[in-house]
Amino acid sequence: MNDSTPPVKSLQSTQHSPWRVAVIGGGPAGLMAAEVLAGAGAAVSVTVYDAMPSVGRKFLLAGKGGLNLTHSEEPPVFLGRYGERSGELQPLLAAFGPTQLRAWAGALGVETFVGSSGRVFPKDMKAAPLLRAWLHRLRGAGVQFSMRHRWLGWADDSEPKGALKFSTPSGEVQVQADAVVLALGGASWARLGSDGAWVPILEERGIAIAPLKPSNCGFDVFAPLAALATPGMPGSGENRREFLKELIGQAPPPRVGWTEHFASRFAGQPFKSVAIHFTDSRGRTFHRKGEFVATATGVEGSLIYAVSSLLRDEIAMHASATFKLDLLPDKSPEQVLVEVRHPRGSRSLSSHLKSRLNLDGIKAAILYELLGKDAINDPIQLAHAIKALPVTLLAPRPIDEAISSAGGVPFEAMDAHMQLRASKDTAQPVFCAGEMLDWEAPTGGYLLTACFASGHAAGQGVINYFGL
Repeated sequence: MNDSTPPVKSLQSTQHSPWRVAVIGGGPAGLMAAEVLAGAGAAVSVTVYDAMPSVGRKFLLAGKGGLNLTHSEEPPVFLGRYGERSGELQPLLAAFGPTQLRAWAGALGVETFVGSSGRVFPKDMKAAPLLRAWLHRLRGAGVQFSMRHRWLGWADDSEPKGALKFSTPSGEVQVQADAVVLALGGASWARLGSDGAWVPILEERGIAIAPLKPSNCGFDVFAPLAALATPGMPGSGENRREFLKELIGQAPPPRVGWTEHFASRFAGQPFKSVAIHFTDSRGRTFHRKGEFVATATGVEGSLIYAVSSLLRDEIAMHASATFKLDLLPDKSPEQVLVEVRHPRGSRSLSSHLKSRLNLDGIKAAILYELLGKDAINDPIQLAHAIKALPVTLLAPRPIDEAISSAGGVPFEAMDAHMQLRASKDTAQPVFCAGEMLDWEAPTGGYLLTACFASGHAAGQGVINYFGL
């Protein structure tokens, strides 16, 4: 998949047959736009440009553990996963949603199935065979690929004005195009090509870009009390000094991360069959059962990703966010209290919790990590913590570690055909698609589906523009 074509040095033709379309970005959105455009036949000449040596790198990474293409939920539930942008995405998903995506994969010879969670996967679970078949079909339809072409913007001093500038291994080249589809991704996983470098280019053209933020990301926890204490009597040493500094307004920044004891033993281990409850300061509520993973400094994983947008926004507003962790969601608070209060005789508390509630390992460890000595030895406080343990987060992990990103080109900056409404002196219409748009969704097939759908819409938007 190391496709390349010779660099094009300032194409001067102004002939409109065929129309020349530059698709910049070789992820699912860009490739889908190219496929739609190639469907116009000889009337359109399509070239896909990408900064990387091959296309679809993040797509292949997404399929590393099994390619989750889409989800089998009913359309209203599916659409609701896009939150505040569900209205803007509704017509795109109506035109090319989960049903159409599965049919499209089937036409490539890739059979799909619905897993027990409702997620949709290729039968062989792999991304590479689908991508190979797709590229074969695109090449057969006449789509050209120019790899190692990093987009630099427009050459305003070119003639004709407005050539697209690219940095290549052999130097800067300029390309004339009658229309442009930008599908440049967000800012997560920069090493795979999504680095957000396009933001200042569009801002210089008068496009207001919503700041890029991590989405489907992990978080750093607020250091538990145990991490702040020094050996010796509670309240002595560093804790006392920091308390005095706080009194006079010189408190140091909050400390981040688990204790060394907890991190060294449990980083990388999952919390299985737990539930998270979170209500933010705007009254938005999240409650779901699932699992997530402890990291060296905090938490990540599917259940955290599902609530990450609410947590991230709450931290941005209030410098921290606290969710309640239910370690035993299948037991009622009353059942837990009865078992905690059951006489334990000479057994240790750890043995008692394991015997009566099957609570051990990382689940027991986080109780010791976050509860003070008095609380963990008080049956009522302990039982309450087992069902609603407060876990405070201080910061999302860096955007480059996130699965996806929020922010980008607002839908308000585009018309219904994905064309940018306002720009300064662009020589051709510009359409946008994929993760560079201002939307976000949880994992579960929703991210890929919206990328495909927006690419499909952008490609159709160009065809409509040309009147084909």
